[in-house]
Amino acid sequence: MTTLSPLARWVAPSSLFGIMTDIDDTLTTDGAITPDALQAMADLKASGLAVISITGRPIGWCEPFMAAGPDAAWPVDAMVAENGAVAFVHGTSSQGPLTKLYQQDAATRRANQARMRDIAALVAAEVPGVTLSHDSDGRETDIAFDYAEFARHTPETVQQILAVLQRVGMQTTVSSIHIHGCFGDFNKWLGACWIVRELWGRDLAQELDRWVFVGDSGNDQAMFQHFTHSVGVANIARFVPQLQHLPRYVTEGERGAGFAEVARAILVGGESGGR
Repeated sequence: MTTLSPLARWVAPSSLFGIMTDIDDTLTTDGAITPDALQAMADLKASGLAVISITGRPIGWCEPFMAAGPDAAWPVDAMVAENGAVAFVHGTSSQGPLTKLYQQDAATRRANQARMRDIAALVAAEVPGVTLSHDSDGRETDIAFDYAEFARHTPETVQQILAVLQRVGMQTTVSSIHIHGCFGDFNKWLGACWIVRELWGRDLAQELDRWVFVGDSGNDQAMFQHFTHSVGVANIARFVPQLQHLPRYVTEGERGAGFAEVARAILVGGESGGR
């Protein structure tokens, strides 16, 4: 098995601008964010850093965490959803009105949604027992099938679903719980570059030494590939044999505890607030 470098060997960069993080099984455990991970995000924000969550979850699923009010909302500058295709950002203040940003125009989204309804029926016919993810009602730009959130499907079934989606021309990716397909060139890396341009007019690719990414599974591979400072939480170990691109470092702790470990390394070992 490939050996990942422990986080203890990492030196947090100086003049850090921000941190991006996956959500499921990176911030959450059994579907809920852990208190230590939530506090870690708040501490990072309080230090002057940008904090962005970037997830395969649907945009509708994200809205409550952005709009819950100053005492409950997650301390993030943006939540980028559906593997980079759409995002929620706040208005002029951290608790201002929400704005939804898309990478595709409305006509394209409508056409793709109609195609995806047909594809969902096709998958159901060709791979019996497979169902859409429970959060599918909130999806606007992609389709997702549950293989490990509430369902328990084999790797062979996952490959069958991927084969159907790819046959009809969809771009695919696999998270720790869902199989995703979309029409469009979307992944977390391209979504990260997009949201950084939208919010700050900056070129992420030209300042990767000022950003950190934390993740745990297959749909984080594009981020692991590009980020100079990429970290996997310890539960990434179960996906390592399947990944072409690995994080540079790995935490001792799993899930939210691992994310909190990264935050401590940043706040204790690096100089933050470089915006």
